[in-house]
Amino acid sequence: MKIGLSEVEGKILHGLLEEASGDIVIRLDERGFLAHASANIAEIGLDVAASLVPPHITDLADRDHAAFVGSKVNGVLAGHPLVGWVEFPIMVCAPDAPGAAPAQRHRHHHGCRRWYALSLRPLMRHSGEPVGALGLLRSVQQVRNLEGELHSRAVTDPLTGLANRQAFCASLSRHLARGGGQMAAVLAVDGLRALLMRYGQRTVDEVLWGFARYLETMALPGSEIAQLDGERFGVILPHRDEAAARAWCAEVLTTFASLTTPAGSRSLRLSASAGFAPVACTIDWTLREAELGLVMARAGGGGQVVRGVLPRSEVVPSSGLGMQRG
Repeated sequence: MKIGLSEVEGKILHGLLEEASGDIVIRLDERGFLAHASANIAEIGLDVAASLVPPHITDLADRDHAAFVGSKVNGVLAGHPLVGWVEFPIMVCAPDAPGAAPAQRHRHHHGCRRWYALSLRPLMRHSGEPVGALGLLRSVQQVRNLEGELHSRAVTDPLTGLANRQAFCASLSRHLARGGGQMAAVLAVDGLRALLMRYGQRTVDEVLWGFARYLETMALPGSEIAQLDGERFGVILPHRDEAAARAWCAEVLTTFASLTTPAGSRSLRLSASAGFAPVACTIDWTLREAELGLVMARAGGGGQVVRGVLPRSEVVPSSGLGMQRG
């Protein structure tokens, strides 16, 4: 026995399904204009029923994605089912206040951009001729936010909040793809092992966190900073000038030494060392040369800057903290 539904009951059931799923039900005409949309399309700032000219489906998409969405929709309107979901951002904005002057009207910002997924199926006449499409718009912004958060955690050091070694290497790869030539530095606080044995891991963590904040303060505009491992920090300087890189590293070390001058004779004095090299050849070559400079700076007593390029490296004194080698 079949139980039939009246037209009114069918509409009520349709509305309940819409509310339960949260999806926006849309129907497109044969040209891709919105012929119908469920009431919850208001969540993206549209009222199709009140529009004199219904928007085209590509009008919903962000400008940079409109052509991509249009190509997918045109395929469906030609009678070819859409495989899977098509994701694209929609500028979701509150409507302008009535009577607002143009200068007072809403302007797009980052929070207006929300991601939706579209599923679309062609509608056919009995003759097989396509007459439009029926589909669902589903918000995937929460998924996008979660993916962004997971990516951020994957490339961020949990202690200092700086980019980690993976992100630093990816940045070096991008610079090398554009020809390289920038200067990369590797810096580290000297004597962390002694600090660990004397004061414990929490104190070491506080020193590393503080040094990370200090590097952010001293960084030149356009610099990229990362924590390479438990004690070493990497910096990609924005310029290609070796003398400027030496001067910046020397200033960082000198200022750090002055800021950590011990208050008493029993306090432990902190210093830092640095090695630097041009961004060239490969990621491994760049890091090896810069880290070689750091090793040589520490071997010379710390508080020094070394240009770590084989076969000849020289130590650059930083205001009396180091000594020069030929």
